[in-house]
Amino acid sequence: MKKLIVLLTLILVFSCKEDSKISISDAASSLSIPEDVYKYGFNLNNFKVINDTIKPGENFSEILDRNHIDFPKVLEIVNKIKDTFNVRRIRSGIPYTILAKKDSTEQAEIFIYKHSKVKYTVVNFKDSIIAAYNGKVPVKVEWKTASGVINTNLSEAMEEQGLSSYLTFKMADDIYAWTIDFSRLQKEDKFKLIYEQLYINDTIPVGIGEVKAAYFEHGGKPFYAFKYTADSILDIPDYFDDEATNLRRQFLKMPVKFSRISSRYNLKRRIAYYGNKIRAHKGTDFAAPIGTEIMSTANGTVVESARKGGNGNYVKVRHNGTYSTQYLHMSKRAVKVGDVVKQGDVIGYIGMTGNTAGPHVCYRFWKNGAQVDPLKQKLPAAEPMKENIKPVYFDFIKPIKEELNAIKYSTINNEIIVSN
Repeated sequence: MKKLIVLLTLILVFSCKEDSKISISDAASSLSIPEDVYKYGFNLNNFKVINDTIKPGENFSEILDRNHIDFPKVLEIVNKIKDTFNVRRIRSGIPYTILAKKDSTEQAEIFIYKHSKVKYTVVNFKDSIIAAYNGKVPVKVEWKTASGVINTNLSEAMEEQGLSSYLTFKMADDIYAWTIDFSRLQKEDKFKLIYEQLYINDTIPVGIGEVKAAYFEHGGKPFYAFKYTADSILDIPDYFDDEATNLRRQFLKMPVKFSRISSRYNLKRRIAYYGNKIRAHKGTDFAAPIGTEIMSTANGTVVESARKGGNGNYVKVRHNGTYSTQYLHMSKRAVKVGDVVKQGDVIGYIGMTGNTAGPHVCYRFWKNGAQVDPLKQKLPAAEPMKENIKPVYFDFIKPIKEELNAIKYSTINNEIIVSN
């Protein structure tokens, strides 16, 4: 409507001029009206758009001051949005957008902090409004398949073909964490995957979404995995095999993501520092940088949270009448006695407190009151699928299983390749 009014006004002006022979089409072609551009919920044509990146040491107040917002207003904004957006946590290297007035003041009205290519936070302080809310860029989802025959190891094969390391993590540390030992893969082991590839602006890849199903052939034995929500109350999906067995165990494989074992459970360990005497090591050490999150490996209740002697800062969790776990040498504890924790909850952070030569968590595992090696335990599976759900599940996985079976293995010099 606004464009039509401007166009008609221009035509009227030209038609009033003596001997004017300018046609309507000529008037229209001489008029340049930009198309509306909407992003983050705003018409960008109504603002001066400033795109920038947070510099090292730069803070929220400095950014707004540079864009003509005085300190009292900044303080008001910070206080009103603190429950939604903590401005003290903005990090250098993160891009942001300022939407400012299109007048001589060029005063900022909206600040958009871009957590990732998809997620962002809008801080709106236009006029008398002060509010902060989170948003997402529209994402396009495409289903992809990948298949391969492994000749070296899964991680290297994935990298050589340009596949996301997230797929390696999903297979080794999530889907098949308790089913397949990926440190002992055999030559000619095979796999197939059906997963989501996410895009913004239709063409820009921004990561992997859901892994819908997987198949792994290890030592000639097939292992199917299908993502399915069997518990409608908790509404948490799990991976089940083609016989409806839950692939997840009651305990996580390790208390730290992306870690490595630096010292194993060993009752006959000798230490040179102590004159090569036997000093039993009743824990499993997982090395990681200081500050790395430490997770509870199963649901339970915190029964100890303290700092004591060689243990340093530690937390102990009782999971049931049979199992308890303990986490030593934390830099900081995140839970207190009596707290109820779920599997994967952060209970502390990697440190070097107590007797330790480097940053790690010493993970100790009790079964019936005795410390045992968690890596050698046949740990119980998670809650099994209810019998009345199984018929529905089998109907659900039937077409997906057929799709998996139809995927052809593609190899180039025995390396994995992707099939789309």
